[in-house]
Amino acid sequence: MQISQSEDKIPVVGSSSIPQGNGEGLYFSDGRRKVDYVLVFHQRRHGSIRSRASTSVSHDRLSIVSNGNFPPSVGPDAERARAASLPGGEAMGEVFMELGSPGGNELTEPADHEMRLIRQEFEANLLEAGLEIERDRELKTHGPTFTRLHAPWPVLCREAEFLKIKVPTKTVYELKEESGFGSSMSTVWRKMNQPFQPKVPHQDQECVKYLTHCFSRDKLHLYNITSKDTFFDNATRGRIVYEILRRTVCVRTCQTIGISTLIAKGVYDASFPLHDGDYKVIGQAEERNDRQLLHDEWARYSAFYKYQPIDLVRKYFGEKIGLYFAWLGVYTQLLIPASIVGIIVFGYGVATVDTNIPSLEMCDERLNFTMCPLCDGACDFWQLSTACGTARASHLFDNPATVFFAIFMSLWAVLFLEHWKRRQISLSFSWDLTGIEDDEEHPRPKYETILLQKRQRKQKNKKKKKKNEPEKQEDGTVTGKDRWRQKLLSAMAAGIPAAIEKLTWKDRLPGYFINVSSILFMFGLTFSAVFGVIIYRITVSALMAMSPDPETKSNVRVTVTATAVIINLVVILILDEIYGAVALWLTELEIPKTETNFEERLILKAFLLKFMNAYAPIFYVAFFKGRFAGRPGNYVYVFNDYRMEECAPGGCLIELCIQLSIIMLGKQLIQNNIFEIGIPKLKKLVRAIKNKGSAEEELEGERPPQQWNLDYALAPFEGLTPEYMEMIIQFGFVSLFVASFPLAPLFALLNNVIEIRLDAKKFVTELRRPVAVRAKDIGIWYNILSGMGKFSVIINAFVISFTSDFIPRLVYQYMFSQTGTMHGFIDHTLSFFNVSNFKPGTAPHSSLQGDITVCRYKDYREPPWSPDAYTFSKQYWCVLAARLAFVILFQNLVMFLSLVVAWGIPDVPKTIVEQLKREKKLLVDVFLREEKEKFQLIQSLFSKDSSLHPGSHTLSPTQGLSIPGRFSTLPPGLTQALTGEGVPRARCRAASFSLFNRNIPPRNENENSRHTAV
Repeated sequence: MQISQSEDKIPVVGSSSIPQGNGEGLYFSDGRRKVDYVLVFHQRRHGSIRSRASTSVSHDRLSIVSNGNFPPSVGPDAERARAASLPGGEAMGEVFMELGSPGGNELTEPADHEMRLIRQEFEANLLEAGLEIERDRELKTHGPTFTRLHAPWPVLCREAEFLKIKVPTKTVYELKEESGFGSSMSTVWRKMNQPFQPKVPHQDQECVKYLTHCFSRDKLHLYNITSKDTFFDNATRGRIVYEILRRTVCVRTCQTIGISTLIAKGVYDASFPLHDGDYKVIGQAEERNDRQLLHDEWARYSAFYKYQPIDLVRKYFGEKIGLYFAWLGVYTQLLIPASIVGIIVFGYGVATVDTNIPSLEMCDERLNFTMCPLCDGACDFWQLSTACGTARASHLFDNPATVFFAIFMSLWAVLFLEHWKRRQISLSFSWDLTGIEDDEEHPRPKYETILLQKRQRKQKNKKKKKKNEPEKQEDGTVTGKDRWRQKLLSAMAAGIPAAIEKLTWKDRLPGYFINVSSILFMFGLTFSAVFGVIIYRITVSALMAMSPDPETKSNVRVTVTATAVIINLVVILILDEIYGAVALWLTELEIPKTETNFEERLILKAFLLKFMNAYAPIFYVAFFKGRFAGRPGNYVYVFNDYRMEECAPGGCLIELCIQLSIIMLGKQLIQNNIFEIGIPKLKKLVRAIKNKGSAEEELEGERPPQQWNLDYALAPFEGLTPEYMEMIIQFGFVSLFVASFPLAPLFALLNNVIEIRLDAKKFVTELRRPVAVRAKDIGIWYNILSGMGKFSVIINAFVISFTSDFIPRLVYQYMFSQTGTMHGFIDHTLSFFNVSNFKPGTAPHSSLQGDITVCRYKDYREPPWSPDAYTFSKQYWCVLAARLAFVILFQNLVMFLSLVVAWGIPDVPKTIVEQLKREKKLLVDVFLREEKEKFQLIQSLFSKDSSLHPGSHTLSPTQGLSIPGRFSTLPPGLTQALTGEGVPRARCRAASFSLFNRNIPPRNENENSRHTAV
């Protein structure tokens, strides 16, 4: 046999050269078997012998890669006999030999050689599990090499039964429709919504539903199997193959399980299911695949006004990703009423700004309020009327309607969570997720590695102890400890398993210590960044106040506030990326056992760090700025030189609004446009440039790129955590400080309309297809949302009572006003200060205001002529008591209304409850009917047997249907085959109707595919 120098895999049996099917690159070379999964590894150097035929084959290693039609572990004689027995040389499949030197002639590095051996062992185990494998025939000296996997029908059935996948039966029932007025309203609503519906095939899902049941190989006749190739969709097939890959053992790696371990070790570079072809429609639009449908009806910015095809998203990407986009859609829809109310509240502020008495008093130059200097020495006295613009802008957001809006948004958060729970239950019913069990999770590769190191350390310690201990004691006696050890060893030798070894808290203690200290350090870093911006504001304010230019002096507050917020935004964006990487590193140090534990811990850490990072500057402005600045003559200083900053004359709420709006809009704009669009495109460009040289070398004489080549060039899917995190932080902006910025829901709505299409485009066109993962809910994210909704009630109560002037206005109007109106409110909030009480060097060096003896400052303090000069006045304590009372009243009122809303809206819709009961009843009827038909068929069989053997009234084990311990529904021929001499009894199954036919049809299944016990 000639061994070509240019090939490392030679077909032992002539391979069929059938062109591919309709989907280019989606099938094996025979054009019939689908590529369900792809494994990729990089060929770094020559991985096989380049010798001529004269090379001694006896010194080479022979590796068989089968497509599944031949058993992988047969001997060479049996293989030759099988090849010779093929009639007419018909090719039933492809088998390749891989030649390579095991020892001294190896051209690869030892590590590459070891990885190749691991791959061979792993793929042999996959063949034993029943999968079929195909590789490229041509040898690549470098670059990616693709291993395609296909799961035949018997393997799909076996795994579907193990995974308890629900499949449709032949029974169809109509969904109950509303009658009367509700039905007519539903019809009208559907007609109104028709222009907003995506043009995807509904398959009559609105009025009828197939009854579903967990797949069982015993009940194939009950299922709606029109074609074995299409009964399990591509997403389900990929999930089944992934489950096999995840649990397949590879002993050579010294690990327990799976493909994730091999990828972590670099044995494979990647593994992924294939997309359903190109997303660009070529040819007739009626023949679009699911990916093209999603691209045309979902992943286009021009489809922003349409509903999402959630069922198609779930079918293509799986339940976990489907639930994310469904949640994002519900959140975006409910932002519409919140945006409308926010616009109304803002419009109310615009309409009443000219009639607002406090802002009119601040703008009235005739009142002549002379204010104390804003800085020491260089700053002059100033008139309150110069802050007229700030006061008018503050009223746009700080008005009586703000309180109503804060209550509304607190109830909106509860309504959103309740509505999502109902939507989630409806999706669980329509997606057949009700009653599913959590899939068994295997340990993570990192956990397995640490556990292996622990075992190795224990074994070394045991060996050292054995060397140090004497072999026998001198007196020949056996102590209690030795006796116990002997019993333990004898028990282990007898087959009793020892305790399952696992990592304890002692093994994780260093990781916990580093976690706590690192998180505290990150908190300190966040606070340091906020404090640094505070120092910047103080110093720049002082420097600009010293400027001789009057225009510079007049714009001090606006300039400092705007630049400080921009610096805050840049710091937040930089720290956001750092904290994401740090959270991942800290979670790895904790060594979580499963992926679910890892994901939950990562989410909690990342959320905690990013929450503090995003909201720390806002919390400072809302609750701390101006609270500790002191008063004229007794200011608080930073570094003994710079005064602590104070709020603007109109209050801190307008600064909070500016801070919140710029951070929210900048974060959304920059993260969406730069981080989510620009950076992936930049990475794709770098990958294209890197692979350009090798691609040009191999371009000549090569076929066009297949689907696995195109998918491998896409970015890998790295989970939904970044997508959820972005929306959760936005939810905080919308709910936590919404009292200071009523337009926040509107900007969030505009962002989300773009975000949905941006994420859709990314999933359809830029990412490899993720494995379809089942999920009943959105997991820990719901708990975070619920916690933020409750926290928002407290935050908004404190913002209204302590940050805004709502409570001081109420107290003045109803307790201190002579006329019961707001006239005189500004004068009431300003205290007096005698300029002679300035500390030396802090009074203005020169004043353009003339001879000033008394200046005003915003606080509730006694005047200098009072016996208790500059102490808090009675008004201060009245306002403080009213503020605390408002916090308690607001919090309890909103919590009570939230409980009423949650109680009034049931979690499970009434229609879903009725349909679940109906499904159970129909399922029971189907099984009872099946048992009845079985019984009738068995009776007819008995009557036929009795007519053939009129003298016999009893059945022998080899003639009848009786199998010990269980009734069998198999025909006599099959029963004899199962219970014949020397043949072990096979697994009993409920018979399908075809088994009762005397002429048993030949099986089309692959007889040589093996089923591994799980």
